Amino acid sequence: MIRGLYVVTDEMLSHGKSHAEIASEAVAGGASIIQLRDKTASSLKLFSDAKKVAEICRGKAIFIVNDRIDIALASGADGVHLGQDDIPADAARKICGENFLIGVSVGSLAEAEKAAADGADYVAVSPVYSTASKADAGAGHGLSLVSEIRKAFPAMPLVGIGGLNRDNAAEAVAAGLDSVAVISAVVSAADIKSAAEELSKIISEAKHD
Repeated sequence: MIRGLYVVTDEMLSHGKSHAEIASEAVAGGASIIQLRDKTASSLKLFSDAKKVAEICRGKAIFIVNDRIDIALASGADGVHLGQDDIPADAARKICGENFLIGVSVGSLAEAEKAAADGADYVAVSPVYSTASKADAGAGHGLSLVSEIRKAFPAMPLVGIGGLNRDNAAEAVAAGLDSVAVISAVVSAADIKSAAEELSKIISEAKHD
């Protein structure tokens, strides 16, 4: 189930902590989903990191690999997350099979509609707010797009990423998010476990409200 705190790993923002260390501390703090994201690592390093994170998440959290279907499948991940410039979800499904999660980043209702039609298991509004953590993300779309997609797809698991943190996570959930994805709000914290615990609590309370 895609809901709760979704932590995206980033070794460039973690003050020296590895993907595995980030994942371990975030899961200990209550993260429901961990996404391994590394745009610069070699395939060999990414595979090695993915295997470690898969073991950390097993039975505790959903493990998603960003972009790389091959690494996701080979490492035993639960799914893959695709961008608009990646292979479409319907083509990915032919490779991954039915029992594999496929998420797609979207920046408009039309992109969400296509992702849903292509069989995506969840969509992620990216970015909700402008952020420095993802240099390629572009301008923020705001909570209005979150609400628009939620209204069009009441049952589709909906994630938001980009500029989300302890101060705005509750309002993002109120707008329709099932899961709040963060990078720097957790990864860059001095205490990743505590940061994850705080955000997980905020998200959970907002869902109940």
